[in-house]
Amino acid sequence: MSKGYARGSVDKTLFIRKHERHVILVQVYVDDIIFGSNNDSMCNEFVAAMQGEFKMSMMGEITYFLGLQVKQLKQGTFISQSKYYFNLLKKFELENCKEVVTPTTTNYLMDLDEVGQQVDSTKHKGLTGSLLDLITSRPTIQFSVCLYARFQSNLKESHYKDAKGILKYLKGTINVGLWYPSNSKITLSGFSNFDYASCKLDRKIISGTCHLLGSSLISWNRKKASLYGTLHS
Repeated sequence: MSKGYARGSVDKTLFIRKHERHVILVQVYVDDIIFGSNNDSMCNEFVAAMQGEFKMSMMGEITYFLGLQVKQLKQGTFISQSKYYFNLLKKFELENCKEVVTPTTTNYLMDLDEVGQQVDSTKHKGLTGSLLDLITSRPTIQFSVCLYARFQSNLKESHYKDAKGILKYLKGTINVGLWYPSNSKITLSGFSNFDYASCKLDRKIISGTCHLLGSSLISWNRKKASLYGTLHS
């Protein structure tokens, strides 16, 4: 993309153009494009440039994109995947299931369950992929989903029971999403935590981080790391 646009240094599908105090952000995904700017004329110029080069149509203000529901208000923007949750619950016949308050109990971690009953892995690999898609708007399930995904090669009934626990949690929080207030302060803050060698399989540390721009959550992750130490004489 030319015409003064620079490609993002981390996300190569993001393009940015700045002019004085104005900026336009363009996100490209295959043949879909979303864009936004603090200057209406930059948006109009971008639309004219795209329609002049390609056969494209404007869909108007974004309300749905790649499974994400977007609701824009004067107070801010709300992003959720409630429709996706509902379809997933329906697919696995859990529309009327009992709700739970957490995706995983705090005193339990999955293991290989070598003596457990094996289940159809083909069906539940699809469940894993669907749950991984939900991490986009639901950071609270990231740890539980990634833990469940580790056992796809040899799924047992206990693992599937844990996955259903995640779905039951989603049912009780179906209208929860990410809120980005329009009056949030532009201050960056970060938080992290870790536990001590809690993974049952390899005794690694499990750590987590999140970053907020004002009161808006902009990034989060959970990962495992080896425990390193040094000896001094």
